[in-house]
Amino acid sequence: MEEKLSEVQQRRHKLEELRRMGVNPFPNDFVVRDTAKGVIDRCNGFDKEGLEARNEKARLAGRIIAFRDFGKASFLHIQDRTGKLQIYVRKDLIGEDAYKIFRNFDISDIIGVEGRVFRTKTNELTIEAKIIRLLAKSLMPLPEKWHGLTDVEMRYRQRYLDLIVNPEVRDVFIKRTKIIQLIRDFLNKKDFVEVETPMMQSIPGGAAARPFITHHNALDIDLFLRIAPELYLKRLVIGGFERVYEINRNFRNEGISTQHNPEFTMLEFYLAYATFEDLMSMTEEMVAFIAKEVCGTFNIEYQGEKIDLTPPWQRISVKDAILKYSKADEG
Repeated sequence: MEEKLSEVQQRRHKLEELRRMGVNPFPNDFVVRDTAKGVIDRCNGFDKEGLEARNEKARLAGRIIAFRDFGKASFLHIQDRTGKLQIYVRKDLIGEDAYKIFRNFDISDIIGVEGRVFRTKTNELTIEAKIIRLLAKSLMPLPEKWHGLTDVEMRYRQRYLDLIVNPEVRDVFIKRTKIIQLIRDFLNKKDFVEVETPMMQSIPGGAAARPFITHHNALDIDLFLRIAPELYLKRLVIGGFERVYEINRNFRNEGISTQHNPEFTMLEFYLAYATFEDLMSMTEEMVAFIAKEVCGTFNIEYQGEKIDLTPPWQRISVKDAILKYSKADEG
């Protein structure tokens, strides 16, 4: 803890030093034109000579995640929303004054870079910085050995750190966004209407769960955060919405763990003039469609288990499933 505090103090000292040098440590005037992935995709097909002939330029921003200092030159890696890229900074190229400013940069600072793209002796795509600017000075260091954040509680309580140091978590967020969009695309093409129903309800219905209670001051009544949207969606069916759905937040005042969140998102949809078997078929079609679009395959892996989502799926009653997989005795 003392070591971390000392590093924070060092960063605060650098912040004040930058201000004494006339540097705004939190500017908002740097225009980003490229991303790390965009530069890599654009330049990956060229060898060292090909890149020199093209004189390819790039201008991007990102967080410093690695730093190697060689005195009058430095190598660093920056990471943006698309990936990471190496930066080469040379004192004689950016100028002595700019290099003095650069010496106050730390891992986890956010910087803007503009320069020529080239390949190093190890053939790594790199930007030779002609302009390098501080965009946000980070006063808190990243976790020790930034790539090793493994404490589960810290990861969930400080999700922003988890996103910085564990790229696979960022991929989960991106996939979730795609999944939500594909759910909407799938249902909208089948002529469903998306709605929003009340989050505060006078009767917590639609599921067997303990609700969160709040108080409406103007009406002087207690209300409940919804545990499910079911009752309001069914009223819409009665009102003539024959195909209706909601992607909604629900709140259940029950246990909490890394596997159970009292606030969660669910999809609920209703289809008139259909049987439960029709809904089973549509659910199967939707899940298989989304898996193929997001993962490129029907075969996925989750928590070490391989799952085959290739249609058609096995259909089995709850009773038969219990008897089959629990080895229970029907008697």
